Amino acid sequence: MHIPDGYLSPSTCALTFAAAAPFWYLASQKVKRQLHTRAVPLMAVVSAFSFVVMMFNLPLPGGTTGHAAGLGIAAIVLGPWAAVLSLSVALIIQAVFFGDGGLTAIGANCLNMAVIGPFVASGVYRMLAGTSAITSARRVFAAGAAGYVGMNAAALAAAIEFGVQPLLFTDAGGTPLYAPYPLSIAIPAMMIGHLTIAGLAEAVASAGLVAALQRYEPELLHPAPASDTASSWWTVRKLWAGLAALMVMSPIGLLAAGTAWGEWSAEDLADPVARQDIAAASGNVHPPVAVPEGLQKLSSIWTAPIPDYAPSFLRHESLGYILSAMIGAGLIILGFLAVSALRNRLAAVRN
Repeated sequence: MHIPDGYLSPSTCALTFAAAAPFWYLASQKVKRQLHTRAVPLMAVVSAFSFVVMMFNLPLPGGTTGHAAGLGIAAIVLGPWAAVLSLSVALIIQAVFFGDGGLTAIGANCLNMAVIGPFVASGVYRMLAGTSAITSARRVFAAGAAGYVGMNAAALAAAIEFGVQPLLFTDAGGTPLYAPYPLSIAIPAMMIGHLTIAGLAEAVASAGLVAALQRYEPELLHPAPASDTASSWWTVRKLWAGLAALMVMSPIGLLAAGTAWGEWSAEDLADPVARQDIAAASGNVHPPVAVPEGLQKLSSIWTAPIPDYAPSFLRHESLGYILSAMIGAGLIILGFLAVSALRNRLAAVRN
Protein backbone atom coordinates (compact mmCIF):
# COMPACT_ATOMS: atom_id res chain seq x y z
CA MET A 1 0.00 0.00 0.00
CA HIS A 2 3.09 2.25 -0.07
CA ILE A 3 2.68 4.03 -3.40
CA PRO A 4 6.11 4.41 -5.07
CA ASP A 5 7.40 7.31 -7.13
CA GLY A 6 6.06 7.27 -10.66
CA TYR A 7 2.68 5.63 -10.06
CA LEU A 8 0.85 8.91 -9.49
CA SER A 9 0.96 11.93 -11.75
CA PRO A 10 2.55 15.13 -10.38
CA SER A 11 -0.90 16.74 -10.24
CA THR A 12 -2.30 13.80 -8.26
CA CYS A 13 0.66 13.99 -5.88
CA ALA A 14 0.07 17.72 -5.42
CA LEU A 15 -3.64 17.19 -4.85
CA THR A 16 -3.15 14.45 -2.23
CA PHE A 17 -0.47 16.51 -0.49
CA ALA A 18 -2.84 19.47 -0.39
CA ALA A 19 -5.54 17.19 1.05
CA ALA A 20 -3.21 15.85 3.75
CA ALA A 21 -1.68 19.22 4.68
CA PRO A 22 -4.69 20.61 6.60
CA PHE A 23 -4.79 17.45 8.70
CA TRP A 24 -1.07 17.83 9.50
CA TYR A 25 -1.65 21.44 10.50
CA LEU A 26 -4.74 20.78 12.60
CA ALA A 27 -3.11 17.75 14.22
CA SER A 28 -0.07 19.81 15.20
CA GLN A 29 -2.33 22.49 16.64
CA LYS A 30 -4.46 20.03 18.59
CA VAL A 31 -1.52 18.20 20.16
CA LYS A 32 1.00 21.05 20.38
CA ARG A 33 0.74 21.33 24.16
CA GLN A 34 1.29 17.59 24.46
CA LEU A 35 4.38 17.88 22.27
CA HIS A 36 6.24 19.78 24.97
CA THR A 37 6.97 16.57 26.87
CA ARG A 38 3.89 14.62 27.88
CA ALA A 39 2.87 12.70 24.79
CA VAL A 40 6.25 12.49 23.09
CA PRO A 41 7.29 9.05 24.45
CA LEU A 42 3.91 7.50 23.72
CA MET A 43 3.65 9.02 20.26
CA ALA A 44 7.20 7.90 19.50
CA VAL A 45 6.61 4.30 20.54
CA VAL A 46 3.35 4.10 18.58
CA SER A 47 5.08 5.58 15.52
CA ALA A 48 7.95 3.10 15.88
CA PHE A 49 5.48 0.24 16.28
CA SER A 50 3.78 1.25 13.05
CA PHE A 51 7.15 1.40 11.30
CA VAL A 52 8.19 -2.06 12.48
CA VAL A 53 4.84 -3.82 12.00
CA MET A 54 4.83 -2.69 8.35
CA MET A 55 8.02 -4.72 7.87
CA PHE A 56 6.10 -7.94 8.57
CA ASN A 57 5.07 -8.80 5.02
CA LEU A 58 2.31 -11.35 4.53
CA PRO A 59 1.52 -13.42 1.42
CA LEU A 60 -1.68 -12.28 -0.28
CA PRO A 61 -3.87 -13.89 -2.94
CA GLY A 62 -2.38 -13.46 -6.42
CA GLY A 63 1.21 -13.85 -5.30
CA THR A 64 1.60 -10.34 -3.86
CA THR A 65 2.33 -9.26 -0.29
CA GLY A 66 0.78 -6.95 2.27
CA HIS A 67 1.10 -5.99 5.91
CA ALA A 68 -0.62 -4.45 8.88
CA ALA A 69 0.01 -0.74 9.45
CA GLY A 70 -0.64 -0.12 13.15
CA LEU A 71 -3.20 2.54 12.29
CA GLY A 72 -5.91 0.96 14.43
CA ILE A 73 -3.94 0.91 17.66
CA ALA A 74 -2.55 4.39 16.92
CA ALA A 75 -6.06 5.80 16.63
CA ILE A 76 -7.20 4.02 19.80
CA VAL A 77 -4.26 4.86 22.07
CA LEU A 78 -3.40 8.33 20.77
CA GLY A 79 -6.67 9.50 19.30
CA PRO A 80 -6.97 10.25 15.57
CA TRP A 81 -5.21 13.62 15.58
CA ALA A 82 -2.05 12.48 17.33
CA ALA A 83 -2.18 9.32 15.20
CA VAL A 84 -1.98 11.52 12.09
CA LEU A 85 1.39 12.87 13.23
CA SER A 86 2.78 9.59 14.55
CA LEU A 87 1.94 7.59 11.44
CA SER A 88 3.08 10.37 9.12
CA VAL A 89 6.49 10.43 10.79
CA ALA A 90 6.84 6.67 10.28
CA LEU A 91 5.77 6.89 6.63
CA ILE A 92 8.09 9.79 5.85
CA ILE A 93 11.08 8.01 7.39
CA GLN A 94 10.23 4.87 5.43
CA ALA A 95 10.17 6.82 2.18
CA VAL A 96 13.26 8.98 2.74
CA PHE A 97 15.62 6.45 4.29
CA PHE A 98 14.37 3.06 3.09
CA GLY A 99 12.62 3.72 -0.21
CA ASP A 100 9.36 2.23 1.05
CA GLY A 101 6.92 4.56 -0.65
CA GLY A 102 7.92 7.42 -2.91
CA LEU A 103 8.92 10.95 -2.02
CA THR A 104 6.46 12.35 -4.53
CA ALA A 105 3.74 10.11 -3.06
CA ILE A 106 4.27 11.10 0.60
CA GLY A 107 1.07 13.14 0.52
CA ALA A 108 -0.94 10.22 -0.87
CA ASN A 109 0.54 7.61 1.47
CA CYS A 110 0.00 9.83 4.51
CA LEU A 111 -3.52 10.71 3.39
CA ASN A 112 -4.37 7.02 3.08
CA MET A 113 -2.61 5.47 6.06
CA ALA A 114 -2.19 8.39 8.46
CA VAL A 115 -5.45 10.28 7.88
CA ILE A 116 -8.21 8.19 6.33
CA GLY A 117 -7.29 4.93 8.07
CA PRO A 118 -6.97 6.32 11.63
CA PHE A 119 -10.08 8.50 11.43
CA VAL A 120 -12.18 5.63 10.11
CA ALA A 121 -10.72 3.31 12.76
CA SER A 122 -11.37 5.84 15.52
CA GLY A 123 -14.99 6.26 14.44
CA VAL A 124 -15.59 2.50 14.34
CA TYR A 125 -13.93 2.00 17.73
CA ARG A 126 -15.94 4.70 19.43
CA MET A 127 -19.19 3.48 17.93
CA LEU A 128 -18.65 -0.16 18.93
CA ALA A 129 -16.91 0.41 22.29
CA GLY A 130 -19.53 2.91 23.44
CA THR A 131 -19.37 3.54 27.18
CA SER A 132 -18.15 0.06 28.07
CA ALA A 133 -15.54 -0.39 30.77
CA ILE A 134 -11.92 0.07 29.75
CA THR A 135 -11.22 -3.58 30.55
CA SER A 136 -14.28 -5.03 28.84
CA ALA A 137 -14.10 -7.65 26.08
CA ARG A 138 -16.31 -5.38 24.02
CA ARG A 139 -13.38 -3.00 23.57
CA VAL A 140 -11.18 -5.81 22.28
CA PHE A 141 -13.78 -6.63 19.64
CA ALA A 142 -14.20 -2.93 18.83
CA ALA A 143 -10.45 -2.57 18.38
CA GLY A 144 -10.30 -5.50 15.98
CA ALA A 145 -13.18 -4.17 13.93
CA ALA A 146 -11.66 -0.68 13.94
CA GLY A 147 -8.32 -1.94 12.66
CA TYR A 148 -9.98 -4.05 9.97
CA VAL A 149 -12.26 -1.32 8.64
CA GLY A 150 -9.62 1.41 8.91
CA MET A 151 -7.06 -0.68 7.04
CA ASN A 152 -9.46 -1.46 4.23
CA ALA A 153 -10.53 2.18 3.98
CA ALA A 154 -6.88 3.13 3.49
CA ALA A 155 -6.42 0.36 0.90
CA LEU A 156 -9.52 1.47 -1.01
CA ALA A 157 -8.21 5.05 -1.14
CA ALA A 158 -4.89 3.81 -2.54
CA ALA A 159 -6.69 1.61 -5.09
CA ILE A 160 -8.70 4.59 -6.31
CA GLU A 161 -5.57 6.71 -6.61
CA PHE A 162 -3.93 3.96 -8.65
CA GLY A 163 -7.00 3.33 -10.76
CA VAL A 164 -7.76 6.88 -11.87
CA GLN A 165 -4.28 7.37 -13.35
CA PRO A 166 -4.84 5.54 -16.69
CA LEU A 167 -8.23 7.22 -17.01
CA LEU A 168 -6.80 10.72 -16.68
CA PHE A 169 -3.19 10.55 -17.81
CA THR A 170 -2.25 8.92 -21.12
CA ASP A 171 -0.01 9.70 -24.05
CA ALA A 172 -1.25 10.52 -27.56
CA GLY A 173 -1.72 6.81 -28.27
CA GLY A 174 -3.77 6.19 -25.13
CA THR A 175 -0.98 4.41 -23.24
CA PRO A 176 -0.98 5.13 -19.48
CA LEU A 177 1.73 7.51 -18.33
CA TYR A 178 1.76 6.41 -14.69
CA ALA A 179 -0.01 3.54 -12.89
CA PRO A 180 -1.05 1.18 -15.70
CA TYR A 181 -4.21 -0.46 -14.37
CA PRO A 182 -7.70 1.14 -14.30
CA LEU A 183 -10.17 1.08 -11.43
CA SER A 184 -11.76 -2.15 -12.67
CA ILE A 185 -8.48 -3.95 -11.99
CA ALA A 186 -6.89 -1.82 -9.26
CA ILE A 187 -9.79 -2.03 -6.81
CA PRO A 188 -10.26 -5.84 -6.88
CA ALA A 189 -6.51 -6.45 -6.92
CA MET A 190 -5.95 -4.27 -3.87
CA MET A 191 -9.08 -5.08 -1.94
CA ILE A 192 -9.12 -8.89 -2.20
CA GLY A 193 -5.79 -9.11 -0.37
CA HIS A 194 -6.72 -6.54 2.23
CA LEU A 195 -10.22 -7.85 2.88
CA THR A 196 -8.91 -11.38 3.36
CA ILE A 197 -5.40 -11.15 4.86
CA ALA A 198 -3.92 -7.70 5.51
CA GLY A 199 -7.09 -6.35 7.10
CA LEU A 200 -7.31 -9.39 9.34
CA ALA A 201 -3.67 -8.89 10.35
CA GLU A 202 -4.49 -5.31 11.32
CA ALA A 203 -7.54 -6.54 13.25
CA VAL A 204 -5.48 -9.10 15.16
CA ALA A 205 -2.77 -6.53 15.92
CA SER A 206 -5.29 -3.95 17.15
CA ALA A 207 -7.37 -6.37 19.22
CA GLY A 208 -4.33 -8.15 20.63
CA LEU A 209 -2.63 -4.95 21.71
CA VAL A 210 -5.79 -3.58 23.31
CA ALA A 211 -6.17 -6.85 25.23
CA ALA A 212 -2.55 -6.61 26.35
CA LEU A 213 -2.95 -2.97 27.39
CA GLN A 214 -6.10 -3.81 29.34
CA ARG A 215 -4.03 -6.20 31.42
CA TYR A 216 -0.74 -4.36 31.76
CA GLU A 217 -1.27 -0.64 30.91
CA PRO A 218 -5.02 0.09 31.13
CA GLU A 219 -4.40 3.80 31.75
CA LEU A 220 -3.27 4.14 28.14
CA LEU A 221 -6.77 3.23 26.95
CA HIS A 222 -8.51 6.12 28.69
CA PRO A 223 -9.96 8.85 26.48
CA ALA A 224 -6.99 11.16 27.11
CA PRO A 225 -3.98 8.84 27.06
CA ALA A 226 -1.50 11.63 26.45
CA SER A 227 -1.79 12.94 29.98
CA ASP A 228 0.41 12.53 33.01
CA THR A 229 0.14 8.76 32.62
CA ALA A 230 2.60 9.08 29.74
CA SER A 231 4.86 11.74 31.18
CA SER A 232 8.23 10.06 30.69
CA TRP A 233 10.06 7.51 28.59
CA TRP A 234 10.22 5.24 31.64
CA THR A 235 6.45 4.95 31.88
CA VAL A 236 6.26 3.31 28.45
CA ARG A 237 9.22 0.99 29.00
CA LYS A 238 7.03 -2.11 28.64
CA LEU A 239 5.93 -0.93 25.23
CA TRP A 240 9.53 -0.36 24.14
CA ALA A 241 10.45 -3.83 25.40
CA GLY A 242 7.67 -5.34 23.31
CA LEU A 243 8.76 -3.29 20.32
CA ALA A 244 12.34 -4.53 20.73
CA ALA A 245 11.04 -8.11 20.58
CA LEU A 246 9.19 -7.27 17.35
CA MET A 247 12.40 -5.87 15.87
CA VAL A 248 14.22 -9.12 16.57
CA MET A 249 11.38 -11.07 14.94
CA SER A 250 11.12 -8.72 11.93
CA PRO A 251 13.00 -11.05 9.52
CA ILE A 252 9.83 -13.14 9.49
CA GLY A 253 8.65 -10.50 7.04
CA LEU A 254 11.29 -11.66 4.58
CA LEU A 255 9.61 -15.05 4.22
CA ALA A 256 6.72 -13.69 2.16
CA ALA A 257 7.63 -13.90 -1.52
CA GLY A 258 6.47 -11.39 -4.09
CA THR A 259 5.93 -7.65 -4.25
CA ALA A 260 2.98 -5.67 -2.97
CA TRP A 261 0.46 -4.87 -5.69
CA GLY A 262 1.25 -1.53 -7.33
CA GLU A 263 4.76 -1.36 -5.89
CA TRP A 264 6.63 -2.90 -8.83
CA SER A 265 9.76 -1.16 -10.02
CA ALA A 266 10.24 0.07 -13.58
CA GLU A 267 12.64 -2.84 -14.04
CA ASP A 268 9.90 -5.28 -12.98
CA LEU A 269 7.50 -3.82 -15.54
CA ALA A 270 10.11 -4.40 -18.25
CA ASP A 271 11.14 -7.90 -17.17
CA PRO A 272 9.28 -10.74 -18.97
CA VAL A 273 9.20 -13.03 -15.94
CA ALA A 274 8.11 -10.27 -13.56
CA ARG A 275 5.45 -9.20 -16.05
CA GLN A 276 3.89 -12.64 -15.83
CA ASP A 277 3.66 -12.29 -12.05
CA ILE A 278 2.21 -8.79 -12.39
CA ALA A 279 -0.44 -10.05 -14.80
CA ALA A 280 -1.31 -12.96 -12.51
CA ALA A 281 -1.94 -10.51 -9.67
CA SER A 282 -3.97 -8.21 -11.92
CA GLY A 283 -6.77 -10.39 -13.28
CA ASN A 284 -4.46 -11.91 -15.89
CA VAL A 285 -4.19 -8.54 -17.62
CA HIS A 286 -0.65 -7.68 -18.70
CA PRO A 287 0.71 -4.17 -18.14
CA PRO A 288 1.57 -2.06 -21.20
CA VAL A 289 4.40 -3.46 -23.32
CA ALA A 290 6.55 -0.41 -22.65
CA VAL A 291 7.14 0.98 -19.17
CA PRO A 292 4.84 4.01 -18.77
CA GLU A 293 6.82 7.12 -19.66
CA GLY A 294 5.94 9.16 -16.58
CA LEU A 295 6.51 6.19 -14.28
CA GLN A 296 9.92 5.59 -15.81
CA LYS A 297 10.91 9.23 -15.37
CA LEU A 298 9.74 9.68 -11.79
CA SER A 299 10.74 6.26 -10.46
CA SER A 300 14.40 7.28 -10.23
CA ILE A 301 13.80 10.65 -8.60
CA TRP A 302 15.22 9.46 -5.26
CA THR A 303 17.56 6.68 -4.17
CA ALA A 304 17.15 5.82 -0.50
CA PRO A 305 20.33 5.27 1.53
CA ILE A 306 19.05 1.88 2.78
CA PRO A 307 16.75 0.63 0.01
CA ASP A 308 14.46 -2.31 0.83
CA TYR A 309 15.69 -2.34 4.45
CA ALA A 310 18.98 -3.89 3.31
CA PRO A 311 22.08 -2.01 4.51
CA SER A 312 24.78 -2.37 1.85
CA PHE A 313 27.50 -3.05 4.43
CA LEU A 314 25.70 -6.12 5.79
CA ARG A 315 25.54 -9.28 3.69
CA HIS A 316 23.30 -11.12 6.15
CA GLU A 317 19.74 -10.33 5.06
CA SER A 318 18.08 -11.01 8.41
CA LEU A 319 20.59 -8.97 10.40
CA GLY A 320 20.20 -6.15 7.91
CA TYR A 321 16.44 -6.22 8.38
CA ILE A 322 16.76 -6.08 12.17
CA LEU A 323 19.29 -3.26 11.92
CA SER A 324 16.94 -1.36 9.61
CA ALA A 325 14.15 -1.71 12.16
CA MET A 326 16.46 -0.35 14.85
CA ILE A 327 17.61 2.54 12.64
CA GLY A 328 14.02 3.41 11.77
CA ALA A 329 12.96 3.40 15.42
CA GLY A 330 15.99 5.48 16.34
CA LEU A 331 15.20 8.06 13.66
CA ILE A 332 11.63 8.26 14.93
CA ILE A 333 12.84 8.88 18.50
CA LEU A 334 15.22 11.58 17.29
CA GLY A 335 12.44 13.17 15.27
CA PHE A 336 10.06 13.39 18.21
CA LEU A 337 12.81 14.61 20.53
CA ALA A 338 13.69 17.33 18.02
CA VAL A 339 10.05 18.44 17.75
CA SER A 340 9.70 18.44 21.53
CA ALA A 341 12.91 20.46 21.97
CA LEU A 342 11.77 22.96 19.34
CA ARG A 343 8.40 23.35 21.03
CA ASN A 344 10.06 23.91 24.40
CA ARG A 345 12.42 26.49 22.95
CA LEU A 346 9.63 28.39 21.24
CA ALA A 347 7.60 28.35 24.45
CA ALA A 348 10.59 29.71 26.39
CA VAL A 349 11.05 32.52 23.86
CA ARG A 350 7.40 33.51 24.13
CA ASN A 351 7.61 33.58 27.91
